[in-house]
Amino acid sequence: MRIIPAIDIIDGKCVRLSKGDYNTKIIYNENPLEVAKEFEAHGIEYLHLVDLDGAKSSQIVNYKILEQIASKTKLKIDFGGGLKSDADLKIAFESGANQITGGSIAVKNRAIFEKWIAEYGADKIILGADANNEKVAVSGWLEESDEDLVPFIQGYQEKGIQYVICTDIAKDGMLEGPSFDLYAKILAEAKGIKLIASGGISTFDELPKLAELGCEGTIIGKAIYEGRISMKQLENYILNK
Repeated sequence: MRIIPAIDIIDGKCVRLSKGDYNTKIIYNENPLEVAKEFEAHGIEYLHLVDLDGAKSSQIVNYKILEQIASKTKLKIDFGGGLKSDADLKIAFESGANQITGGSIAVKNRAIFEKWIAEYGADKIILGADANNEKVAVSGWLEESDEDLVPFIQGYQEKGIQYVICTDIAKDGMLEGPSFDLYAKILAEAKGIKLIASGGISTFDELPKLAELGCEGTIIGKAIYEGRISMKQLENYILNK
């Protein structure tokens, strides 16, 4: 299972929210590149980079941070937040993203998201299926859609999607443990999906459980920043895989 630390960006700074609420913002570092370099120094190969300003606005905002991290580390970056047009996608890939994650766009503009899958290939486009009570949430989690989570994922599987990041919003940033039951359900019903667990990771012991369930990767945010999971533990986990 891939270990994928998260860096969320507001105003060019590394922050974390709780349950996606912008009013709960905590700034952990003024310099996201510094954070990314520390991850790399501990054997981390992947990074989940989220443009929270972009998620709230109508276009990509923090692509310069993406460019900086991509050019100054060897991390394979998946980038999300506010990708709403072909131009945004082009900027993200030209700025060094290895993959992009589309969440709101996959709900609000299926035609463009399906076009991206066809154009760039399923290894480059990740479906962001973030949910509240098993309903897909959009617009930086500020709205809930009518889409049921599992059928939504299955529908995109039929269009070729392989990778899905699923965050249970109720768990995100709460350090109370991930949604094991929800992930088990997705993996049982959306057969063959490469599921990346996200939200709620609070202790190192949860990682082997997620791996056992069949998750392809796990995104870890606040647990790292709050010192609940040490970089040394992650380094050892990666080395001993």
